[in-house]
Amino acid sequence: MTVIVRDLRPDVPADTEGFARVRRLALPYILFTSDSVRHNAVHVPAEARYRPLVAEEDGEVIGTAQVHLAHDSAEPGQGLVNIYVRPDRTGRGAGGLLLRAAEEHLTAEGATRLFTWVLDEPAHRAFAERHGYRSSRSSHFLRLDLAGAALPALPETPAGVELRTAADFANDPRPLFELDTETMRDEPGDIDVEYTDYDAWIEQYWKHPLLDRDLTVAACVDGRPVAFSVAYTDGGGRYSTAMTGTARAHRGRGLAKLAKTHSLHRARAAGLTEAFTGNDAGNDPMIAINKWLGYEICATEVRHVRELG
Repeated sequence: MTVIVRDLRPDVPADTEGFARVRRLALPYILFTSDSVRHNAVHVPAEARYRPLVAEEDGEVIGTAQVHLAHDSAEPGQGLVNIYVRPDRTGRGAGGLLLRAAEEHLTAEGATRLFTWVLDEPAHRAFAERHGYRSSRSSHFLRLDLAGAALPALPETPAGVELRTAADFANDPRPLFELDTETMRDEPGDIDVEYTDYDAWIEQYWKHPLLDRDLTVAACVDGRPVAFSVAYTDGGGRYSTAMTGTARAHRGRGLAKLAKTHSLHRARAAGLTEAFTGNDAGNDPMIAINKWLGYEICATEVRHVRELG
């Protein structure tokens, strides 16, 4: 049996479903659906040169790669590639073929430094190191049993603060865009990211099929959101926090904790049974909030970097 690597066909359900299935098996802590795979393939800005790849064996998708430039960073030449193969289909060469195709694409697009996430497991780390990648920082996946665990009581909402959902901003989501832009500047990471294109943000994030506007909660002052917790759901009982943050002028008041706690209570009331989130190992404030909420680490990823040329 021969493994081939080709471009994902976003208009072919078998491709998007196969891509999502591989990711669910390899990374059960991140939400993927056929619709979300299709959405990303179509709506990532052209400047990213996004190229989703699949490895196929006998007509079955057994491996995947997300490949693109860090187009929303001020520093040029940075590329990102994340490769995952079905755990029961490893050892067939799919990972190496995907990586070769990804590196060729990014090199042709001018990338000089590549970043990838690798699960903190011997086989995954050895694969990255064998291909010239060196390890750097780590990040944790966390899980919360929404069906069985007891959530903390809802904190008291401070005077002058009002809680709203993203659905309340349906007619004008720009205030959420502005808050997202500010909080992303302070997000820990290797690459500085800044959202500057409102229309692109609308298409890529506001219209994302996993975004649950009823469960995304914002703490507002004078009608404007100053802290929020963004919720994704997959229609199958699973919930994930895509982002939690607070505007700089309002930090230290517990507003991020307030928004996230309310979001989780709403999620459980809606019948969701499992919640996931992620934390950079150095993001002590959010680690403390998630520990207080009852999340437990379920896996760890390690960032790896390779300099080209």
